[in-house]
Amino acid sequence: MNITVVGASGGIGRHLVGQALADGHDVTAALRSPEKLTERHPRLTVVRVDALDAASLKPAIEGADAVLSGIGQLGRHDPLRPASTSARAVTEAMAATGVRRLLVVSAGPLNRTGAGQPFLTHRVFGPLLWAVLRELYTDLERMEAVLRATDLDWTSVRPPRLLDKPGTGRYRHAVEGGPSGSSIPRADVARAMLDLIPDPSTYAHAVGVSS
Repeated sequence: MNITVVGASGGIGRHLVGQALADGHDVTAALRSPEKLTERHPRLTVVRVDALDAASLKPAIEGADAVLSGIGQLGRHDPLRPASTSARAVTEAMAATGVRRLLVVSAGPLNRTGAGQPFLTHRVFGPLLWAVLRELYTDLERMEAVLRATDLDWTSVRPPRLLDKPGTGRYRHAVEGGPSGSSIPRADVARAMLDLIPDPSTYAHAVGVSS
């Protein structure tokens, strides 16, 4: 499979690149600063792109079987709104090139219904996180709205608190529910995204993932 990873030097993006290569895929790593990605592999192509601009993204996306984006918020008050802005650019580039499969990273607190979540997560911790990180989550909500307005085969992966620790290769997931756990290693979010690429039950859905 040919996979394009947007935001390939980020915390999840690096794992997406490494695991996709380990799985035997051909990978195009699309990022603003190619020098930040130290991975080297015969099946890896590294390209410089502006992930917020569709025209810049088109050459990196064309011919891909799936696009995986690790683009997220750089800070609580980031004026660029990178999650939603990049989603618009990526979906426009995909529409122009005929690529259909897209997976992005969102966040567990966007589950407003509480389906598949523990009571404390939904009623206590979720509202507290929204109070502190409203700008970040609002941008992610805009991102998911951009996806829902397309006819692409998209999936928004919603993890809880992200950990910088070795992945286990195991995770729980729920379509339009969860996450059921309170944390997950970034490596396991990447594992879930790669595993979900061929799963049509996740098309046009948000999926909660956790340890």
